[in-house]
Amino acid sequence: MVASTKRIQSVNSELSKTERVYQILRRRIRELELPPGSRLQKNDIADELGVSRAPVNEAIAKLSEEGLVDVFPQNGSFVAPIRPEDIRESMLIRTGLEVEAVRRITAMQDNSDLLDKLDSNLSQQSRALENNDIAWLDSLDEEFHNTLYSVLSAPRVHRLLDTCRALLDRPRFKTLWEAGRPFATLKEHQRIVDAIRTGDPDFAGQAMRLHLRMVAKSVEGDVPKLEDAD
Repeated sequence: MVASTKRIQSVNSELSKTERVYQILRRRIRELELPPGSRLQKNDIADELGVSRAPVNEAIAKLSEEGLVDVFPQNGSFVAPIRPEDIRESMLIRTGLEVEAVRRITAMQDNSDLLDKLDSNLSQQSRALENNDIAWLDSLDEEFHNTLYSVLSAPRVHRLLDTCRALLDRPRFKTLWEAGRPFATLKEHQRIVDAIRTGDPDFAGQAMRLHLRMVAKSVEGDVPKLEDAD
């Protein structure tokens, strides 16, 4: 029994190491700290993060499944390019899921706790804009959407949306500094919350669709450049 418990603890420890490595690499890729085409040096990553190669290998495998890393067995692992087809497909999936999700959320009988959290998030977004803290605003943007869907008991939807957002975050991160876009994002988020507060699912769905249309307009602006580069 003792030996079995130790094995379980060892497995859990490796899982936590894998998750930590995965989250660190994922953030660096999404925020372009590791730009497209960067080679992932497994030994260097393991040394930096104080782990063996096993968690690094597993983390890279997860990132490969999400389309953020390309693995070439004989040549190594590289941060995946920003592919136009990934952008378009992810926006299609995200729009379909998020519009329907916000409709269902709006139809719920009691949204008071959710609305309080969203209002708090919007206040922080406003402060981030006042401080010209785009990195904080980006984190709050992700938190805003995660807070919305936290009330839905749909873990597979959460995972699919997170994968889509991961593929979109790199082109979206490049648009965060566009003139006027951060203020427009806050207004669009406020419009979504106001629509949820009315209790009208159609109105809320329209507000979300408009927001995602503007997101698509920003991130797809680079698609022609990407296609020309192929």
